[in-house]
Amino acid sequence: QSRGNERGKRSKRYSFFLNQNFEGKTSFGMSVFNLSNAIMGSGILGLSYAMSNTGIVLFLILLTCIAALSCYSVHLLLRSAGVVGIRAYEQLGMRAFGHPGKIVAAIIITLHNIGAMSSYLFIVKSELPLVIQAFLGQTSSSDDWFMNGNYLIIIVTVGIILPLALMKHLGKPLHLHVIILLNNSSEEYFTLLLDLQTAYTIPILAFAFVCHPEVLPIYTELSNPTKRRMQNIGNVSILGMFIMYFLTATFGYLTFYGNTEAELLHTYSKVDPLDTLILCVRLAVLVAVTLTVPVVLFPIRRALLQLLFPGKSFHWLRHIAIALCLLFVVNLLVILVPNIRDIFGITGATTAPSLIFILPGLFYIRIVPTDQEPMNSRPKIQVGSHLSLTQQQHS
Repeated sequence: QSRGNERGKRSKRYSFFLNQNFEGKTSFGMSVFNLSNAIMGSGILGLSYAMSNTGIVLFLILLTCIAALSCYSVHLLLRSAGVVGIRAYEQLGMRAFGHPGKIVAAIIITLHNIGAMSSYLFIVKSELPLVIQAFLGQTSSSDDWFMNGNYLIIIVTVGIILPLALMKHLGKPLHLHVIILLNNSSEEYFTLLLDLQTAYTIPILAFAFVCHPEVLPIYTELSNPTKRRMQNIGNVSILGMFIMYFLTATFGYLTFYGNTEAELLHTYSKVDPLDTLILCVRLAVLVAVTLTVPVVLFPIRRALLQLLFPGKSFHWLRHIAIALCLLFVVNLLVILVPNIRDIFGITGATTAPSLIFILPGLFYIRIVPTDQEPMNSRPKIQVGSHLSLTQQQHS
């Protein structure tokens, strides 16, 4: 009982400290915009492929389940953060499981961001040759070196991404620019349900809904921050992305049916490789994903510095070495992986469910005191069912 009272006192002190010093000024609408941009990423390009493997009805059911579970996970994060007064994903891991919990959360976020960087560069690898082909007026690919995607991603990495990644601080104009641009027969269907390709559907959907590490920072910047207000922001953002994802997947699937490829834009090259509108879309996507890579790299490097060199001051050698190593690993992955579907599948089957479903539930069970909610209480039984359902969906 005394331990529970002490936790309650500390929670009140933390909440008072946060409310006094960290109350933000971001409006409800802008917070919805920021969280929607955090949700939407390269995963949107794989949704039509996922629908082609399941059919419209099953895809809608799975999309609804993932969206509902994502909303519930946002509730668990906000509930946990409200108890201890902490608004950082890794710090919740620290509070729930000690230093190992913080390390695990940081590693999972790092691996997920590496997967996201790989998906962005894979889009460059697949789309940039088609853009060059369109500018040259060619309707078919050639064996020239400048039409080889592997060479092109190395050139883009060295010429554009690396200089931006070596900056000491990421410039605000670049960050805002990226946010604006981005901010992710019936018998035949039943046969597809048993097909190996269908196994990629849930990971692709999970990858497309990852935003939970950004929920708490957005909560911190929110004006008049309350759990109900932030939960409404999460619900509106996820609902908006749910509608956008379903429409994008449906129109892409109904355009190409069984010929839909894992990367939707690449499929349109079969229609008219010289079409001006498609070329403009490709250019916009290429600019967005290219500028997003250094934005994603910065938090990865910061997490690695905290894990490997805690308490150390800034040093250019470490700063440059980590950037070079990360870009080398990501480029190597993109060159060796044959299909963006594999990136979506691996990331969506490992780090994405951990960030969306597993860790928020574990944080909630560990952080919310048993004197407030015993283990046999309805909320914690719901969380246990939530974790069990997640495990079954990804097994």
